[in-house]
Parts: sequence; structure tokens; C-alpha cells
Amino acid sequence: MKSSKSVFLLVALVCVALLGFAMYLQIVEEMQPCPLCVIQRYMFVLVAAFSLIACFMPAPARRGSAGLGVLAALGGAGTAIWHLYVKAHPGVSCTTDPMEVALNQLPTAKMFPQMFTADGFCSAPWPPVFGLQIPTWSLIWFVVLALVLLRQAAKRV
Repeated sequence: MKSSKSVFLLVALVCVALLGFAMYLQIVEEMQPCPLCVIQRYMFVLVAAFSLIACFMPAPARRGSAGLGVLAALGGAGTAIWHLYVKAHPGVSCTTDPMEVALNQLPTAKMFPQMFTADGFCSAPWPPVFGLQIPTWSLIWFVVLALVLLRQAAKRV
């Protein structure tokens, strides 16, 4: 892809597809999202939003939007790493702390409860998806998206 706009659009579409798959897992497979899952969803939304904003900006200004997308992707990757740690150490839990209550009080959780309300346990032993745990897939995608956006941010205008 030669055009930066098409790369940003592809990043946004990947994020929307991943959020759609998360909704499939939640609705069809009945895997309720935990607070860490919801935070990762927010990070995918931010990456998509910064990528879409970059599509409509002049070429020199795209670097800033790409940089913000990289930060959101790194935040999501950090959350996914912590989620994997919680799953590896079942004694650590994120469902009894104030994080769940705070997340569920955000306006987006009120407007879109299906997408942004945390109801599950972070250490729930869900079956793997295509051989990997869901936070592992999130981590992989956050790293890929961060690298793509980093390349766009470093690109000369």
C-alpha cells in the first residue's frame, strides 16, 4: 500500500473487525468481558479513532495522529500483558477492585452497555481461540498495529 490514507483506513478496519469478533465471543459464545477486556476494547477504539482522524488530515499532520495511535496501542498491549499475568496467577484478580465499578460508570458504558460493561472475571478459564488465549491475540494485534502506526509516524512527508 503506497498511500498513507489506505494504511490508516486498514488499521481502523482491523480494529473494528477485532471489536466485532469480541462482540461475537460475548453474545454468541457467552464469554462475558472482564474489566481488562473492556480496557482493551477502549484501546482498540482509540487506535481506530486516531487512524480515522489521520485519514482526513493533511499529510504533515498525520504523524501526530499516528503517534497517538501508537500510544493507544502500547496502552492496550500493556493491558493485555497484565491480563495474561492475571490469567497465569489466578490468585490475582481484577474483579473485586474499584476498576470494574469505575469502568461501568463511564458514559460509554451507559450508552453502549453491550460493548463497554465489565461483567466477567479476568482469570476466567475460557477456551483458547485458534490455539491462543484472547489476551494473547489482543497483545499480538496491539503490537502489529503499533508497529504499522509507528512506521507511519516515522515516515517522511
